[in-house]
Amino acid sequence: MPHFLDPHMYSLDNPELWVGIGLLLFFGILIMAGVPKLVATVLDSKAAKIQSELDEAARLRAEAEALLAQIRIEKAEAEAQAADMLAAAETDARRLEAEAKVKLEESMARRQALAERRIEQAEVQATAEVKAAAADLAAKAAEQILAARLAGQKTDPLLDAAIAQIGARLN
Repeated sequence: MPHFLDPHMYSLDNPELWVGIGLLLFFGILIMAGVPKLVATVLDSKAAKIQSELDEAARLRAEAEALLAQIRIEKAEAEAQAADMLAAAETDARRLEAEAKVKLEESMARRQALAERRIEQAEVQATAEVKAAAADLAAKAAEQILAARLAGQKTDPLLDAAIAQIGARLN
């Protein structure tokens, strides 16, 4: 038989009865004083505070994720820009190298042409000097030969004609 059905349970000299009645009175006073509403209010405020903290954490997480996505996009853009700059620098370097080669070849061609012109001028000048020296030497030799012949003769008509022709040919 269950304990609460025992008739001795409801006698006024049973201490368990008085403990039960005291407990019911205590709970009644607590209910009348509004303790459950106070506890519910405190618990609701704690729950609201926790919920607001959770909402704030969710908002901060969303902001952090958005910021991370933006940083990733900026990183990708920066990497693309760096790749473009590197490609442009390589293109410029190749172009400058080609221009430098062309300028060097042009400069070498100009110097070679200048050297060839100087050599040609030196050859022409040397040829002219050799011809002039040969003509002077031939004229002196002819003069000496003619002078030696003339010394033996007083006049020679062929010799006078040859001397006249030499002077005209030299000028």
